[in-house]
Amino acid sequence: MDVVVLLGAPGSGKGTAAARVVQKLGLTPIASGDMLRDAVARQTAAGIEASRYMNSGELVPDALIGRMISDLIEAGSDQARYLLDGFPRTVPQMGILDAILADCGGVLKAAVVIEVADAVVTARLAGRQVCPACKAVYHVATLPPKRAGVCDACAAALVQRTDDLPETIAQRLAVYHRQTEGVIDAYAARGVLKRVDGVGGVDAVAERMTQALK
Repeated sequence: MDVVVLLGAPGSGKGTAAARVVQKLGLTPIASGDMLRDAVARQTAAGIEASRYMNSGELVPDALIGRMISDLIEAGSDQARYLLDGFPRTVPQMGILDAILADCGGVLKAAVVIEVADAVVTARLAGRQVCPACKAVYHVATLPPKRAGVCDACAAALVQRTDDLPETIAQRLAVYHRQTEGVIDAYAARGVLKRVDGVGGVDAVAERMTQALK
């Protein structure tokens, strides 16, 4: 089985573009956040263990996340192709993924990093507005509602998420660079890194990702 790792800063648009790429290339997406929430909701053994950490305000250990990923990969066929989004984010997590692939005979085919300047990311996130009622998403510059501050679909007042405030964005970007630049450098040294320009429309970025992975 083949595995592709997806990297990119918050607000880089990697998840949106990846949703289109997996359809084109027949990849099975594994988003670590979604996987964790699903395991907790289904009350799997790993999910129950993870919920203990989450309920006490602690981070779920890397090894436990690794176990969940391993279970998903091992349950797939030998011909399966996976896209990992959100893991690994750190160099130690790279080691966990290496061990998982060694155990199941999987191959890391590529690591794709969606590159967007911090200033662009900040502009994207800081202008985002969401509807607390129907969850519709808008942007004051690129996708404004028909009436400022009001949801087109349900007329609820739009809000800005706390993690889209400028000071929070700066902190999120600092964490990303501190944790993940080592991962990017390490995959580059292995010769498996693919750099994709994340500026432009979703279709353009998705097409760049597709070409990089062919």
